Amino acid sequence: MPAEPPPQLVRALGRWTLTALVVNGVIGSAIFGLPDDIVRLVGAAAPWAYVLAAVGVAVIIAVCAELSSQFREAGGAYLYAREAFGRFWGVQMGWFVWLVRLTAAAANANLFVVYLGEFWSGATAPLPRALILTALLGMLTAINLRGVSSGGRLSNLFTFAKLLPLGLLIVGGLTLAPAVAAGGAPAAVRPDWIGALLVLMFTFGGFDMALMSAAECKNPERDLPFALFTGLGVITAFYVLLQVVAMRTVPDLAQSARPLADAARSFAGPAGAGFIALAAMVSTSGYLSAQLIGVPRLTYALAAHGDFPRWLGAVHPKFRTPYVSILAWGGLTLALAAYGNFIWNVSLSAAARLLTYGASCVALIQLRRLRPNAPALRLPLGVPLALIGLALCAVMATAMDTSHAWIIGAVAVVAAVNWALVRRGERR
Repeated sequence: MPAEPPPQLVRALGRWTLTALVVNGVIGSAIFGLPDDIVRLVGAAAPWAYVLAAVGVAVIIAVCAELSSQFREAGGAYLYAREAFGRFWGVQMGWFVWLVRLTAAAANANLFVVYLGEFWSGATAPLPRALILTALLGMLTAINLRGVSSGGRLSNLFTFAKLLPLGLLIVGGLTLAPAVAAGGAPAAVRPDWIGALLVLMFTFGGFDMALMSAAECKNPERDLPFALFTGLGVITAFYVLLQVVAMRTVPDLAQSARPLADAARSFAGPAGAGFIALAAMVSTSGYLSAQLIGVPRLTYALAAHGDFPRWLGAVHPKFRTPYVSILAWGGLTLALAAYGNFIWNVSLSAAARLLTYGASCVALIQLRRLRPNAPALRLPLGVPLALIGLALCAVMATAMDTSHAWIIGAVAVVAAVNWALVRRGERR
């Protein structure tokens, strides 16, 4: 009697769920504290900084849209690099993408506890903090174990729940709040446009997480490009309008520690500020729920191609999810969140992100050469766009300090050891 085939992943994610994943993967906690930073950097021109950053991110998104239209497997940027340059560079990319997503998730988990501290001051004490992180990540992990459809519905719910309060803040700030007399954004003495764009390019990052779940998309060739561009439009609109509201309602915005909470306080009092703190908790939870769909599919893909231990590619026979990878992601995120603070995790994430975006741009150029007739999306001026994206990454890399270089070097060494061990095991 022939053996039963191993269980496979299920294609259950449609284009609107993927769009929600893009929005969820980008809008986390940063926007709740960002408006004052951008005003300090460029003054009253702050909304235009968001527009320029969105244009830059659109270049990278266009590259990812063309790449994603060529593959129906899980893995995202890891898979693109593996196909374009071979196994060694695929493993390198896999490690860097994993580091970006893992540390960004840990940073957001930390901020969930920080915002909870607005309602319960004891939440940030070591033991309560550890218990809260365990409960939050445990709940999200359990839901995602039960099926990609369950995880997708949860992500959709969180997307609506995070956009609703932000939308109410925009409407209230533009219609109910009195405009501050002098405006919330005096002209910057020495505008730092490069600094502002660097901050915002990172704030727009995270869209690539949705690409990792291609094996569970109903029609990845068409739906992933749609989700990327639609998600970018939604995110940009919210970011720009929230900046405008903060500038309109918060006196001396550059000195505000909680700009969106202060904006809500201007027309809804203390209750409005508390509402925004609650919205930040919902937003970070939604971000984590989206990560649980995407990132475990990366380790699943690495295992499926023999680049990680095979047990990370196990699929649950009933729920049809990569359950070992999901459990591993939940456990590692909890460990990083408990061990490191917000800034430590963000620093790791930021250092690796530029490399992954730049490598994707180079992969597009190579895959166009290797697959000239691939039945996939072909962008007008695709190669020039990839070169522009590569140049943007190079410019942003000039802002990285030596600690980032050490981190990148250490990860590259670990990935190289991973590759060598895999090769050695296969030869045996």
